[in-house]
Parts: sequence; structure tokens; C-alpha cells
Amino acid sequence: MLNLLKTTTAALALTAAAVIASPAIAGDAAAGKAKAMMCAGCHGPAGISNNNMWPNLAGQKEGYLASALRDYRSGARNNAMMSGMAKALSDADIANLAAYFSSLK
Repeated sequence: MLNLLKTTTAALALTAAAVIASPAIAGDAAAGKAKAMMCAGCHGPAGISNNNMWPNLAGQKEGYLASALRDYRSGARNNAMMSGMAKALSDADIANLAAYFSSLK
């Protein structure tokens, strides 16, 4: 009985961790493309930066992009320009932008 309780508790903990770690909203790349115009000035219209100061966004992993934007928005990641841009983004905007830029090559 104790083994069953331990196994069940471990399974529930792993399930909860997976739910917490996964993004809450599935991104829509088409909606992200429409929103991406605000990023084009620095990161280029197709997610390829026009200089070495700003990173390319095209082809980055979706989860990485979403996490970075959430961190800029919350202040966990510090960059005055990106924090200002990210504060205006909803969770759906972030998911959509991440889906769009990760779909580009």
C-alpha cells in the first residue's frame, strides 16, 4: 500500500511539473506574423537582424523565444528596449510571436 502511495505521488508530481513547464497557450504563427512588424526595425522583417547588435529571431526554438519574452516582460531579464516592448505583449501575443519566428528558416 505504501509503494502504491509513493508511486501515485511521484506520478502526480511529474504530471504537475510537465503542465507547469509547458506553455499555457499554443502559438498561432499567422497571428504572430501580423504582430511581428513591431520587431522588424531591429530584428529584420523576416527575423534576420540587419546588424550584430540584435539577434536573429528566425529559426530560434519556440520555447526559448516565449521564455525570453516573458522574462523581459516580468523584468527577470533586463534590457530597457526589450522590456519596454515586451510589457505591451499579452500571453497570446508572446505565444504567437514565438510560433512565427520559430517557423522561419
